[in-house]
Amino acid sequence: MRDRLWPDHSEAEHRAEMEQFLADPDRYGQFIALTEDGQPTGFAEVSLRHDYVNGTSSSPVAFLEGIFVDEAARRTGVARSLVNAVIACARARGVIELASDAELSNSRSHAMHIALGFEETEQVVCFTRSLSGGQDT
Repeated sequence: MRDRLWPDHSEAEHRAEMEQFLADPDRYGQFIALTEDGQPTGFAEVSLRHDYVNGTSSSPVAFLEGIFVDEAARRTGVARSLVNAVIACARARGVIELASDAELSNSRSHAMHIALGFEETEQVVCFTRSLSGGQDT
């Protein structure tokens, strides 16, 4: 399912990220939603971030790195159940804020976040500049 949420990542990149999550369970969590017959139908990945997270005022912050639900299971409460599991885990660790982000163009994700109780805090445009050319401004 990760490849459907993040199709631009290679299988090797997905595997490396999953291994990183499994190697550091104090920082990362993975949650899987299963159908009644035990088939995966959704997942959520969360991390504890100690650096600044836009729109938050505490540290650490639980950060919803990704959430995906199969098309056929959407609008059935699967995402809500996954986020509730994330919230319960975060609260058990004393964390008081859950944050997330979404691409500016992903209106479906925006709607899902709002439906799950998130509030929009800001919209950010990110910039980068190569420093390898040796030219100053």
